[in-house]
Amino acid sequence: MKTIINSEHNKNTVISCHNIKKTYGKSDARVFALRNIDLDVFENELLMLVGPSGCGKTTFVSIISAMLKADSGECLVLGKELNKLSTEEKNYFRSYSIGFVFQSFNLLPALTALENVAVPLLIQGVKRTTAIKEAKTMLNTVGLGSRIHALSGELSGGEKQRVAIARALIHKPKFGLPPF
Repeated sequence: MKTIINSEHNKNTVISCHNIKKTYGKSDARVFALRNIDLDVFENELLMLVGPSGCGKTTFVSIISAMLKADSGECLVLGKELNKLSTEEKNYFRSYSIGFVFQSFNLLPALTALENVAVPLLIQGVKRTTAIKEAKTMLNTVGLGSRIHALSGELSGGEKQRVAIARALIHKPKFGLPPF
């Protein structure tokens, strides 16, 4: 993996996006979601994207996470140029490099809290017994050890959020993305 070093900060660059543009629609109905966005995020930095509804925050995070392709510009995340990755490479990148916490949590309603947290490991091919053991540990870490068998519909909003956080961290991602 190629790592970009910023000598000025002497830190590894985790995200480096330049001249990112994204539009939706065509002709007269075209909406410019992002225009010439530049961003560099360094290892161990905490960053918050703040702005009014509809200003492009979700679009930008979707590009950084390889869920959406920029119309133009370059975005390197963990040394990977996202616009050049195949669908399979993007899926692998998301599975092993990023932890997501979605605004609506996106818990699977038919699964227990324990099973929801284990899902990322199972997708990676980890044995079920190992995934369940690690999920129990993670749920204990977020204070939900007593709720492992609860379905998502039986959890409070705060509990759902903690399950989503545990699920985002279970596979030890290189970085995490906040709620979409």
